[in-house]
Amino acid sequence: MTVRLLTNIGRLWTGTDVCSNAAVLIHDDRIVWAGPASDLPQSVPGIIDDIVDVDHVENLGGGLVTPGLIDAHSHPVYAGNRWAELAMRTSGSSHSAITAAGGGVNSTVTVTRGTDPWTLCNGVRERLRQWILAGTTTVEAKTGYHLTRDGELADIRMLRSLEGEPSMPRIHATFLAAHILPPEFFGRRRDYIEAVRLWAGDAAAAGADSIDVYCDEGHFTAEEARVLLLTGKRAGLKARMHACANERIGAAQVAAEVGCASADLLTQANDDDIKALAHAGVTATVCPGSALNSSRPPAPVRSMLERGVTVALGTDHNPGQCGITSMPLVIGLAVAMYGLSVTEALRAATLGGAAALRVGDRGSLAPGMRADIVLWDADHEGAFAWAFGLRALRVWRGGVPVQP
Repeated sequence: MTVRLLTNIGRLWTGTDVCSNAAVLIHDDRIVWAGPASDLPQSVPGIIDDIVDVDHVENLGGGLVTPGLIDAHSHPVYAGNRWAELAMRTSGSSHSAITAAGGGVNSTVTVTRGTDPWTLCNGVRERLRQWILAGTTTVEAKTGYHLTRDGELADIRMLRSLEGEPSMPRIHATFLAAHILPPEFFGRRRDYIEAVRLWAGDAAAAGADSIDVYCDEGHFTAEEARVLLLTGKRAGLKARMHACANERIGAAQVAAEVGCASADLLTQANDDDIKALAHAGVTATVCPGSALNSSRPPAPVRSMLERGVTVALGTDHNPGQCGITSMPLVIGLAVAMYGLSVTEALRAATLGGAAALRVGDRGSLAPGMRADIVLWDADHEGAFAWAFGLRALRVWRGGVPVQP
C-alpha cells in the first residue's frame, strides 16, 4: 500500500473545477482526495491515520496539474511511411495518380505485412512512448494495416502486451479490419465482409475493446457498416465508426441506430446527423490535425455542443495523413479551428475521451478515479492555446511516475 501526496499545485484543473494552491492525495493507483491544500484532511479512514505519515510527498512547484489526456482516435500499428505520397498530394497530384504511383492505404498494408513482428512492435512501442511523455495516459489504438485474420489478431495481442510494459499509456484496442478492401479480395467484397464478421469474436477473445468500420466512399457502405458493427456488438465489442469524413453516405445515422460509442471525424456532418447523434448519446470524436490536411471545412463542433453532443478529441495519427502524437497540440488546434474555449477543449481531451471509450474511471481527478495525472510547464490552462504543444513536465500513470 502506497500513499502519495502531490502538493504546492499552483492551479488544479480536475476536469470539472479549478482551484488554486491545491493538493492531490493518491492511494495506490486511485485518487483519494483533490482540492485546495487548506482543506486537505488530516486523516482518511482506511487509508491513512495521519497525513504526516504519507509515503511520498512531491512538491510540484506551483505548476498546472490536470488529468492525464485521452486520445480517442489513432492508428499507431503500422510500418513504413508515406511521406512521398504526402509530397505528391501537396503538389496537386490526384488520388488516382497517387495510387498509380504505389501510394494509398494498401501501400501501408503491403509494408506492414512484410515487416517482422519484432520490428513492428518496436516501432509501435516508440510511438506510444511519445504519447505518454506528452501527457496522454490513454490511447485508443486501431489495427487495420494487416487485414488478415492472423495479422489483425497479432496486432491486438501486441497492443495488450505493450500496455503492460512500464511507461506505456493505457490502451483501448480497436479492431479495424473493416478499414479498406484488401487487394487479394478484389472482386470478392462480400467474402471479405463475411470474413471480418467471423474474425470479430476472435478479436474480442484476443483482447480488443471495440470494433470500428471506415464508412465512406472507397471504403464501406452504411449497410455494410451496420452489419459489421452489430456483429461486433454481439461479440462483446463496443462499436465505433469513421463517419462523414469525406462524403455523407449515411454513416452518422447508422452510428446512431447501432448505438455506437463514438462517431469519428464528422467533417461532413449536417444538422440531421448531429440531431441523430445527440438523441442516441453517441460521442463525436473530432481530429483537427488530420482535418488540416483536408480541403473540407472543419467539423461543426459548436453545433454539436449546442445540441448536447459530447465531443472528444483525437490525433488521428496515421501513416498517410497525420503524424501528431501530441494531444496538447490537438487541444491548441481545437481552440483555433473549432472556436472552443480552452476549458471546452481540455474537457474534450479528458472527460470527452473517456465518454468516447466508455470508460468511467479516468478523465477527471475525483475520488475513486485512476491517478493518471500530468504536471505541465505552465501555471494556467490558457497556455494550451498559446504553446501549440504544451510540454508535460511530469506524468503519473496510476499514481506511478513515468520515467522520461
